[in-house]
Amino acid sequence: MKHDQGLRRHLIELLRGGQAHLGFDDAVRDFPPTLQGAIPHGGPHSGWQLLEHLRIAQRDILDFSHNEDGRYRELKWPAEYWPPTVQPPDEGAWEKSVKQFREDTRAMEELLQDNARDLYRPFPWGNGQTLLREALLLADHNSYHIGQLVLLRRLLGAFPGR
Repeated sequence: MKHDQGLRRHLIELLRGGQAHLGFDDAVRDFPPTLQGAIPHGGPHSGWQLLEHLRIAQRDILDFSHNEDGRYRELKWPAEYWPPTVQPPDEGAWEKSVKQFREDTRAMEELLQDNARDLYRPFPWGNGQTLLREALLLADHNSYHIGQLVLLRRLLGAFPGR
């Protein structure tokens, strides 16, 4: 719809971050591999756990929003939304997760740019959710956990500047 182009643009900017809070790339850039599985004293999660949770939850919201084929399967909370390990399972896991998160962010942006998708029309599946609601949910969820990731890095002494 042509009348909601400004809203679509704002939603995409919100998903990318970097306005009221740091964006994803700033939070994960140069994260020391030796600290990716570290949990600071009193902290609930490692960087790996937060990164994977961000990736898994974003993918879930994207899959739900894309469900035209009816194949969406709701994940079990909390078991399927968090990784089973505190540390990355192998040397390439961190970068693979970062890459997938970025790809899924772009895929959500593409959904939002598709003028054939009504931001306000409830999906035929679900309980009244709309694309607008899912985009706002995703931006809210990501900003919360990206903030946790930045705080974790600061507590571990691994966040330069700022």
